[in-house]
Amino acid sequence: MSHADLSSLPITAFEDVAALSARRSVRWRSGLAAVQGAAHHTEVFTASGDAAGAGVALALALDDLRHLPRGDGSEADDRRNVLWVQARDAARLSGRPYRAGLPQSLQSRLVHVLAEKAEDALFALEEGLRCRDFAFVIGEMAGNAKALDFTASRRLTLTSERHGIPLFLVRIDAAHDLSSARMRWEVASAPSSAPEWNAQAPGDPAWKAELFRARSHAPGTWTLSGGETSLTASKAREDTDRAVAGWTAGLQHRRSPRAR
Repeated sequence: MSHADLSSLPITAFEDVAALSARRSVRWRSGLAAVQGAAHHTEVFTASGDAAGAGVALALALDDLRHLPRGDGSEADDRRNVLWVQARDAARLSGRPYRAGLPQSLQSRLVHVLAEKAEDALFALEEGLRCRDFAFVIGEMAGNAKALDFTASRRLTLTSERHGIPLFLVRIDAAHDLSSARMRWEVASAPSSAPEWNAQAPGDPAWKAELFRARSHAPGTWTLSGGETSLTASKAREDTDRAVAGWTAGLQHRRSPRAR
């Protein structure tokens, strides 16, 4: 488009472009996705043996659920079930959801599906997204399954947005392939902060989370932490980065053939 063509455009066109640019530059923060509106398709990449992927997916899902606009602004009104779909190879790497370890409000509402193949898992995910009796859907798949191509990813995104059910798909030991997911995270475990009253007790779970692709947010890296009722996000500190890098290097060493 030439300069003359640009000058002929109405001022509102430039205002729309500026507004879109401003929205895309907004940094992600806890609760922001739900406040901005529609359900979305999110992917969470993680390494096997870390157990960070499912934890972050659940934390993000609950955070969105807490911030959804309701009549009295509370999560208590939403008593819908939660669907958790695992391909068998993903369950072998990360383990099945431990019901007693889930937030108490979800323990009686979890519907778990163990699929034999990636194709079966994708079918279960899409069918779950069509059911408005689910508050959200979590899926776990290992590697870069051929069935999870861009067409399948696009179907999940459109179904999630059409029926208003958020999808959080955990990708275990997977490369960053082509996807239509609105938000894509790379996550790893991070050291927990010390408990306030008991130094011997475990702290709240914490994760290093890099948002490397988002439709409406600038990329960035955060340390996420929180318990059952809240999710906090702070910019990742250098010492946390070093600790995570050291932990990951140790995990890779233990998994290497030489270490056995």
